[in-house]
Amino acid sequence: MSSSLLAQRIQALEESSTLGMTKKARELAAQGHKVISLSVGEPDFKTPSHICEAAKKAIDDGFHGYSPVAGYPDLRMAIANKLKRDNGLEWASENIVVSTGAKHSLANAIAALIDPGDEVIIFSPYWVSYSEMVKLAEGTSVIVQGSFENNFKVTAEQFEAAITPKTKMVMFASPNNPTGSVYTESELRDIANVVARHERIFVLADEIYEYINFTQGGHFSIGSIPEIKDRVITVNGVAKGHAMTGWRIGFIAAAKWIADGVEKLQGQVTSGTNSIAQKAAVAAFNGTLDHAYEMKAAYDRRRKLVVGKLREIEGFKVNMPDGAFYAFPDISYFYGKSDGKTTIHDSDDFCNWLLQEAFVATVAGSGFGAPNCMRISTAAADEQLEEACERIKNAVAKLK
Repeated sequence: MSSSLLAQRIQALEESSTLGMTKKARELAAQGHKVISLSVGEPDFKTPSHICEAAKKAIDDGFHGYSPVAGYPDLRMAIANKLKRDNGLEWASENIVVSTGAKHSLANAIAALIDPGDEVIIFSPYWVSYSEMVKLAEGTSVIVQGSFENNFKVTAEQFEAAITPKTKMVMFASPNNPTGSVYTESELRDIANVVARHERIFVLADEIYEYINFTQGGHFSIGSIPEIKDRVITVNGVAKGHAMTGWRIGFIAAAKWIADGVEKLQGQVTSGTNSIAQKAAVAAFNGTLDHAYEMKAAYDRRRKLVVGKLREIEGFKVNMPDGAFYAFPDISYFYGKSDGKTTIHDSDDFCNWLLQEAFVATVAGSGFGAPNCMRISTAAADEQLEEACERIKNAVAKLK
């Protein structure tokens, strides 16, 4: 049998570049190499103890069966309270659908709203799965590029210029993966004004890095703007801010008819997500945020460490990220250069060469819509980050 017998929608999908590089790094590590993996976007902190205790209690209390498709009522209420407290969003439990991670929530929202031929404007650089999710829904991705000079952010003018009669959705993350850029309240209000003028357009706002925000103004949710509230689907979860990546809890908050559509879809695909993880998430949303602030302080220190080290290396051009836990340097200086054996033509070449030469795993910018860049996760111990930067410096010195 041949993979050509797979459905066309699967054959057309690209492999996740982050997961692909992580796989290569694990294979090298299994061969005995001391690989420093800065490819995957995963906090290096343990899930806080009060959240783990809630999961243990849920097991003891017998939460072993199927949960409601949209999530347990107490979790949906906890999310609604969190959205009001942190984001100025007035949604009831009926407007919340809990899914198996924010990635699942994004895919659900796209599948529920996008028909074949609908256009989805994606602010670039973007998370690798955005365009592939649109492809699965048989929509068309319209990529709008933010400039390095504007910290990779797309302007409202650029957004409006990309709108056509087929535009159904605009999607972006703030804080952003891979760039760490954060849209200010003013910038988001300008984008909202464009949306308000185009009544058929929905906003899919990915806010998973909400608590990892280093800007003075702090996080602002575009869904809190009354004029477009009913056309904003806010996506968030517990993975990044609560160090709960493996627990797989994400959610959407949206107008009831959208939430009902997502619930209908989920009921036929996965049903309710893990019951024990849901009870742990209740503790996360209802509990203290002290751990989130502690992690944020560590990420702040690490971003300054990595950006400072990279700026000392000739050929690296890098912004200081305002959020998340990534550095996203422009590495195009090295294109066309060679170590005598390998010539670097693009970001994929560079990252693969760096993995083989220095045993440092990063991710090529090509998968994020930024072929001149590479993504470095700063969610690692300070010593690892220092060692990785030193290895990178020594490796690129061989490129002439």
